[in-house]
Amino acid sequence: MSLINWLLLAALSALWGGAFLFAKVAVSEIPPFVLVFLRVALAAALLHVVLRLSGHRLPLDRKSLAAFLGMGLLNNVIPFSLIFWGQTGIAAGLASILNATTPMFTFFVAAVILRQEPVAGNRIAGVLLGFAGVAAMLSAGLAGLTSDPLWAQAACLGAALSYAFAGAFGRRFRETPPMVTATGQLTASTLIMTPVALMTAGDWSPGTVSLLVWANVAALGIFATALAYLLFFRLLARAGATNTSLVTLLIPVCALIFGHLLLGERLYPTQFAGLVVLLAGLALLDGRILAPFRRKTKA
Repeated sequence: MSLINWLLLAALSALWGGAFLFAKVAVSEIPPFVLVFLRVALAAALLHVVLRLSGHRLPLDRKSLAAFLGMGLLNNVIPFSLIFWGQTGIAAGLASILNATTPMFTFFVAAVILRQEPVAGNRIAGVLLGFAGVAAMLSAGLAGLTSDPLWAQAACLGAALSYAFAGAFGRRFRETPPMVTATGQLTASTLIMTPVALMTAGDWSPGTVSLLVWANVAALGIFATALAYLLFFRLLARAGATNTSLVTLLIPVCALIFGHLLLGERLYPTQFAGLVVLLAGLALLDGRILAPFRRKTKA
């Protein structure tokens, strides 16, 4: 990992960590499913421009369109909807922490259910340790605190599970340029969310939304989605998938800091303890923390 790659990783973590902050502000005046539509539609429009400038084109055959629809459903529609809905009841920091369980769910889906990856001891230990961290963070809701309802926390965990299935489903795009995949899935997500947004908007009107909230919507679509995808694919090409996956360790930290500094969200001791345990589990699941010991053993 070069200095440039670390800077890209830090920028990507800040953008995706900021997404929880932007969404928390926006859902105060915009229905969750309408906000999902606005996010994917704005990002898709921008990526279509980038795609055209890069000389790529979207494949329009039936098989590719079906794949884009599936990926858009698993990677955007379901998780975005659950996270935004959940954030109507919990803080941005806690939502980001629960979203960080994605690597653990991915392990269960890829290794245990679909058997796409080997089952290693450090991965099992990382999953168990990670879920211990989640349990610590859920303890506030279990204790009956109204600020952290269990349904909202469960929604964010459901989003992480959807991301896990999206990771397994996305293996079919190995031969497709990443920019094409991103644009295709966001376009499909926009098509799916259009009728959903219309049916759930109710008496909501764009004219009732403040300029501050519209600014957060723009930041969510432009920076936390379109720009984040561009940085993600650049980092993926430069540093590889393993190094890029470290972003999941940094997103909760960024979101917690942003939520505390900019929204004045309270940080509970159980969240700090759960975050430490969760990050330890993710580091163990990643495996690189054991690399020095493995080298000494071989020597």
